[in-house]
Formats: sequence, C-alpha cells, structure tokens
Amino acid sequence: MPQHKQPLAEVFGHLIDDQSLQAVRYRSRRLCPFNNKIPNCTKDKAKHPLGVCSIFHDSAPAITCPIRFREDWLITDDAASFFFGDSTAWSSLTEVRLNDANGKSAGNIDVVLVAYDDNGKVLDFGALEIQAVYISGNVRDPFEYYMKDPKAHARMDWSDQPNYPRPDFLSSSRKRLAPQLLFKGGILHSWQKKSAVALNKSFFDTLPHLPTVRKEEADIAWLIYDLKSPTNTNVRYELFRERIVYTKRQDAPPEMDLEDGETVEDFLYRIETELENVVV
Repeated sequence: MPQHKQPLAEVFGHLIDDQSLQAVRYRSRRLCPFNNKIPNCTKDKAKHPLGVCSIFHDSAPAITCPIRFREDWLITDDAASFFFGDSTAWSSLTEVRLNDANGKSAGNIDVVLVAYDDNGKVLDFGALEIQAVYISGNVRDPFEYYMKDPKAHARMDWSDQPNYPRPDFLSSSRKRLAPQLLFKGGILHSWQKKSAVALNKSFFDTLPHLPTVRKEEADIAWLIYDLKSPTNTNVRYELFRERIVYTKRQDAPPEMDLEDGETVEDFLYRIETELENVVV
C-alpha cells in the first residue's frame, strides 16, 4: 500500500485527486454525500466547514467525521438487526435528546431506532452511538491549502509541516466514548434497552480487550466498519461492515456518582411525538 505524504484521505466525500465533475461540484458547493441533516457539510463550521471525512493512518483511511458512517445507512440496518431482529418494521430519528431525572439534558443520542407494529404503535427502541476518531495536530491547514487549488495541490507534500494531523485514538476513547457508555448507556441499561456503537476498525483495535458474549446475551453491539479501497469501477472509498462484536455492559466504577435518567415513559412519549412530526 502506498505511503502518503499528506494526511487527507477524503474531502467532501471524494479522493483528493478525483477531478471528476461530481467531485469538483461537491468541493465547490461544500456538499456532503453521506446523509447529513442538510445537503452541505457542517463539520466544525457551517459557513466554512472542515470537509475532511477521513485522514490517512498507516496508509489506510481512518474516519474522522461521524456523518461519514451514514453512507447508505448501513449502520441502521445492522443496529436494527441487533435490537429487533430482521423481520420487524422500524424507523429512526437522529440527534434525540436524552434527559436526566431533573429534565436537564444528559446529551443527545446519535440515532434512536424505533420498532412499531402494523398500526404504528411503538413496540421497542434502541440507541445507536457513532464514534469517529479525534485528530491530534492541525488538519485545518492542509485542508485549506488543498482547497485553494484542488487540482494543483492533489499531490502536495505535507510531511515536513508542523502539527501533522494524526488520529488520536486514546483521547477518542477516554474523553468521548467511555463517558457516553457510562452516562447515556447507563440510563438506557436501566430501561433494559440495548445500545450499539458504530466505529472504525482502526479505532476498535486500540480499545482494551472486551469479553464477548452471544448476540442473544448482549447489551451492546460494537458495529465495526472500514473503508474499501477504490477500484476501476468505483473511484471512491466504500463503507463496509468488517464485523460485529457483542458484549455485556461494563459497570461503572463504584466511586462514580452517575445521574439518574428520565423515565422511559417520558422518553417514549417524546420519540413518538417526534416520529409523528416527521411526516411531510
């Protein structure tokens, strides 16, 4: 696999040396091809987005934007199979607020999947968290330099620049993933609801060993994805599921004082209301 002298794997969903009409259009319009909440990329800044979807790590792309995992909504198919099985009708909501016992926000759940019967009555739900990797160093500078002239700078050499950007797997797990699993995951576990976590293979491989269980016994499904290299017929990276790992939820350390969550009835009422308001 070739060694890269610059860090950018994907910009606005395309390889940086892709000069096709589609790639040029996505760069010029700052568009997101991965089901963002609006057509444009909104990463970091809405008006001047940091359109980097993934950066190179050991010559392979590491996903740095959570929206990148929404390609073709494969993650929801895999999560729904874990939550409900393969024959249940379901829908989904993104960025759903989770409250504590006092009605204050305990954070947003990235995707809530909701199973319903033939009459539209909600039968069950589960929570899907999406975890991209943090970046150490400065990725904005090489991105801005590239965007000044994408054609001329597609083969730029950034290797001698200070603060060369790299994935920060340790901070991603300690500062983001672990707290989410403890706090939001703890509330869901108290409701006896399952969780799923979507993340890149390179990130999962840095986590401590997780004792695995059978799917039927699991509280959490780790949905592990990677990016398939471009081919002669596909000039873009393609998201694919590498594997799924099933685990029980780990208890929080006894010294941690975790907040209680809102009642499951209150949460269920809110997601039912949001589903009704989605109709166009």
